[in-house]
Amino acid sequence: MEEPTPPDAETPTEADLRARLKVVTKERNQLRAQLAQDEPLRPFQIELLKLQHHLEMKGIPMMVLFEGRDASGKGGTIRRMTRFMNEKRYRVVALGKPTELQKTQWYFQRYVPHFPAGGEMVLFDRSWYNRALVEPVLKFCSKREYRDFLKGVVGFEKDLVRQGTVLVKLYFSVDKSVQAARFERRKTDPLRQWKLSEVDMQAQKYWDDFTAMKHQMLERTSTDQSPWTIIRSNSKPKARLNAMKVILNSVDYADRDTSLDFRPDPKIVISGADELARMDQERDELGRSVL
Repeated sequence: MEEPTPPDAETPTEADLRARLKVVTKERNQLRAQLAQDEPLRPFQIELLKLQHHLEMKGIPMMVLFEGRDASGKGGTIRRMTRFMNEKRYRVVALGKPTELQKTQWYFQRYVPHFPAGGEMVLFDRSWYNRALVEPVLKFCSKREYRDFLKGVVGFEKDLVRQGTVLVKLYFSVDKSVQAARFERRKTDPLRQWKLSEVDMQAQKYWDDFTAMKHQMLERTSTDQSPWTIIRSNSKPKARLNAMKVILNSVDYADRDTSLDFRPDPKIVISGADELARMDQERDELGRSVL
């Protein structure tokens, strides 16, 4: 005996179809806007391929550190930077919290295995500077561990640079209100909810504490050999473009397209020294630094 044929799915109503069309249209418009935003990046993404080739031909190791407050645009910049890069010659490293064993080791030890060989580029989505920023604010390290880090990191980086590693340190700086708005979007957008962590939830509460740690970090660890570069990231498209320019300008690679403007926007890219001076002036005038 034949099984009865199940009834057809219910035919969608006109209202259902209009609702679906509205969703699809919204998604299409968002995609178009995203493509339009990213269009100015394309010639510099081509330049990044040239940079990769140059590093490989010359056997130069390169590291780029992406630091900054939560929701400051680090991850989006990394994704656009690496979109067309040769996957065999770069790695993105985003380490989780240390294991109990790692806590007993030399602090830098868990980062060293991820360092680049000659011809490779490694991008750290947060780095050993967790100890200068997040850890002391949220009490994930002791005061002594924090002080020891500040005493040791300059010499550690000096050795890296002396031995031929190109080291670029970027700090993404975002306003408090912009960060709050991005957190709200993460709460309501199903595609972004995974980004919202316990640390994120405390970022606004401890804003001034993070600012104080940022000041200390710039004052103690921005050196001639490994300076900090600040990227103003209230505008993600501008931050992405200018971060790429900073990275490309850090190496004199072959076959550079001289028709492109590699000059960073001075409103977006600020040296660590200038940012420190601004913070000091702000603190004198307002009693505290805002960013």
